[in-house]
Amino acid sequence: MRLTYFTDFGLRALMRMASEPDRSFSTAELAAEFGISRNHLIKVMQRLARGGIIATRRGSGGGVLLARGPAEIRVGDVVRLLEEGQAMVSCFSPREAGCTLTHCCRLRHRLRAAEAAFLAELNRSSLADLALAPEAFAAGSQRPLEPA
Repeated sequence: MRLTYFTDFGLRALMRMASEPDRSFSTAELAAEFGISRNHLIKVMQRLARGGIIATRRGSGGGVLLARGPAEIRVGDVVRLLEEGQAMVSCFSPREAGCTLTHCCRLRHRLRAAEAAFLAELNRSSLADLALAPEAFAAGSQRPLEPA
């Protein structure tokens, strides 16, 4: 299974935020730290906010912060939220034309089970388990982390 850049960027930002869970971050700051598009990250943050993973604040001292403690946020739940609408295979998508094998396919249920197992395995970890050390983001240590 390959995660989208959308999910990749969201997980990076959340791991960083988990390193300082009481701190508010700006999307510009997070985007700069990871060398990713701020506009793309804003969309990711909007979905995380709608899903109750992060909270947003406006005004002076505003930004984004975790809505709950890092130990309470399960990684599989985050992936499920960020991958919402992304079908593993086209026959899982309601937008796709029907597959000619749907009536006799023996693979479909195995793929569903594999997807569920993947998310269950990720849910064994919380953001607290994946939190990045704040020192890793000291001035001068940043380097772009664009996916290969």
